[in-house]
Amino acid sequence: MPHRRLTGSRIREKRLDQGLRQAAVAQAVGISPSYLNLIEHNRRRIGGKLLSDLARVLGVETALLTDGADSDLLDQMRAAAALAGNMAEVARADELAARYPGWSHLIAAQARRLAALEDRVQALNDRMAHDPKLSNALHEVISAVTAIRSSSSILVGQEDLDDDWQRRFHQNIHNDSVRLASSSEALIAYLEAPDADDDVGLTAHETVEKFLAQTGFHVAALENTAPDIDAFVAGSGLVGAPGQLLAGFARQYVADAEAMPLAAFEMACQTSEYDPAQLAQRFEVPFDAVLRRMAHLPPDAGHPPLGLMICDSSGAMLLTKQVPGFALPRTGGACPLWPVYGALARPNQPLRVEAALPNVPGARFLCYAISIPVATSRFEAPPVLRSTMLVLPDPPPGDMPPVEVGISCRICPRTTCSSRREPVIDGVTLQPAL
Repeated sequence: MPHRRLTGSRIREKRLDQGLRQAAVAQAVGISPSYLNLIEHNRRRIGGKLLSDLARVLGVETALLTDGADSDLLDQMRAAAALAGNMAEVARADELAARYPGWSHLIAAQARRLAALEDRVQALNDRMAHDPKLSNALHEVISAVTAIRSSSSILVGQEDLDDDWQRRFHQNIHNDSVRLASSSEALIAYLEAPDADDDVGLTAHETVEKFLAQTGFHVAALENTAPDIDAFVAGSGLVGAPGQLLAGFARQYVADAEAMPLAAFEMACQTSEYDPAQLAQRFEVPFDAVLRRMAHLPPDAGHPPLGLMICDSSGAMLLTKQVPGFALPRTGGACPLWPVYGALARPNQPLRVEAALPNVPGARFLCYAISIPVATSRFEAPPVLRSTMLVLPDPPPGDMPPVEVGISCRICPRTTCSSRREPVIDGVTLQPAL
């Protein structure tokens, strides 16, 4: 496995911290200063004896030089910079991540939280404008207020009313006041924000993904014969929209598990070298079912890391299981070149694409994707597609050159890409391939 690309940055930081000249360090390990300069700027890979010699000269453990930040952390930091315009020194993100990994993770976490809160505000705006339940609740409040105002204006008018009519209007005001209080309480409960906890700002989909990530998206309770889905959802502690989404996930999981029993499927994965086409033929199941089942293999059983993405026809993510080095955004702005989106243009046609990310030399992903129509209940309804993509990091070298994809346009350095939607932020440069 190649060392992460921040090794050179860490060597440079350790050297500068100790006040050592580049020429002196290069002489001590038997290389030229120009070659060390290339290493420190991540232009040359390093390992073996040279890495050990540099660690010895710098007086540090080798692990301190190789355990740099993951590429997805750097992409998240660049995305955070994109939200702030051109205020941050994007070109020095590598240095910040190498020297202060804790602060770097905090920046990325705060950026994710801000993005989630912005999505929540947008959802509430849409809800205020288009939610029929909210519209009816507001109409009920306005109707009660109008009725109370009307009855009150008659009582305070110039015309004298006999006792019987006054009692009627007083009764009307009382009844409308009770109706107003009830409708107001219902409206407040409908709009009430959730309690402050770690999940504030998460969408329903992200809440489900956070729950599933605890077991690597493998659910042992759903592998049993005739599992109790209701008990599983109740035991998760998820309610409301997240609970409904988890129930739908569980139903699909159970159907896939029944069609592809775990023990037989694990053995078939190993013998087929994790080839979805062979597995689909072996178990006589749809291609997308195999992709889901592979992503739900137990993480502690020696299987390779497998990511999963499912989106609908609009490109909105319905489920995302990340893998190391793979941090495609859940919401708008994602690169349209990923096969999960390309499959939407070719329904029912399986795709096998090797993808490569910018700024990460050697970071490749083998992607299998397919989109299938979702059943509709009316003949005149437009077709709705659901696209599924399985992601395998670090595949063996293939015969075809990889497809160059990105994370999002704001942090992608490929300025000549025909799919670019907006300019790249200042400071993002392409790391030369090594």
